Amino acid sequence: MSKKDVACFWIVLLLCQELRTDPIAGMGPSSGILIQETPGFILTEKRILTRLVSVQFKKELPESLDDLMLPSDDDFVQDMYIIGVQEGCPDRREWEIRLQETLGPHYVLLHSSGHGVLYISIFIRRDLIWFCSEVEFATVTTRMVSQIKTKGALAASFTFFGTSFLFINSHFTSGDGKVSERILDYKKIIEGLQLPRNIPDTNPYRSNPMDVTSRFDEVFWFGDFNFRLNKDRPGVNTILQTKLERDMSRLLQYDQLLKSMQSGSIFKGFEEAEIQFLPTYKFDIGCDAYDTTSKQRTPSYTDRVVYKSRHKGDIRVMKYASCSLMKTSDHRPVFGLFDVRIRPGRDNIPLAAGQFDRELYLLGIKRRSSRELQKRQAVKNQKNSTVCTVS
Repeated sequence: MSKKDVACFWIVLLLCQELRTDPIAGMGPSSGILIQETPGFILTEKRILTRLVSVQFKKELPESLDDLMLPSDDDFVQDMYIIGVQEGCPDRREWEIRLQETLGPHYVLLHSSGHGVLYISIFIRRDLIWFCSEVEFATVTTRMVSQIKTKGALAASFTFFGTSFLFINSHFTSGDGKVSERILDYKKIIEGLQLPRNIPDTNPYRSNPMDVTSRFDEVFWFGDFNFRLNKDRPGVNTILQTKLERDMSRLLQYDQLLKSMQSGSIFKGFEEAEIQFLPTYKFDIGCDAYDTTSKQRTPSYTDRVVYKSRHKGDIRVMKYASCSLMKTSDHRPVFGLFDVRIRPGRDNIPLAAGQFDRELYLLGIKRRSSRELQKRQAVKNQKNSTVCTVS
């Protein structure tokens, strides 16, 4: 690899991902996880774009995932997709095939796992698969009856070059007034998740055996945290009827999670990007109306993404929003786009040897190709059926 190629890769990742030409594709596992050095030039760090998606499905999958995974207003191509589901459809495999079909041939499924109705899927750019460690995962059930896996956490961790990642997808206790129960869920999860197991900690001197989030460089925690607005339904409705635009402060002053974070009782050391979207819960399925049943649940920001890093400035928020076009659940999906600094690798990290789910990849790409052919045929048929009359 030439000096020009290495420098270009760093610039492209940082500034112009949509123009990237995959300069490291073809570097095999023999390259290890160490960032390459060339005479007179040392690549000391680079950045990747990571997209986290938190979503729920009550009954069926939407016809298209494009609005969620590939929105038209995205300015950059993502390097990594992490998708968490809190109330998954019965057929997890079908969900993953649909994700592969949507993302296309440039991404592969690095890892997927489930814990009851909690799912997590990690897709990564195909040319970056060689620089990932093995993926480890762990689960925690927070319900009294451990066999019922509807509340708890599912976490996955791995090292990419020299930066360790932890992704936690969770579903906390529901109920308007159950703040203390949700805080207890959080404590059970940080103490109960046993990660990493075999992958070396990149900085063990800063680790706490009672807090899994202290044992990784970059931590992203997302899901249905179930924190509500401490305001009655008529009061929230009155605020929603005003011109909020992007300023949600009139609603967020009643947010249970923000108050709990400010008091230090939950998500210590974590940050959340500014919320500029409407409450994501509770909608009538299939429409934009908040709960019209007799229960009249108060609209709330139950679905969130928070993050923390061992190194200040490692994580930059590019976007934090909800997907209002997906209406197959009483929740609206929430996603975050993050720019993350990556440090040079180490030779003691066990690599995944480029492994990914090849069967799922082929199924997804086959479906994608069939869909494209059907679209082209439909357009062709439409043109052929056009009749011009001259009077």
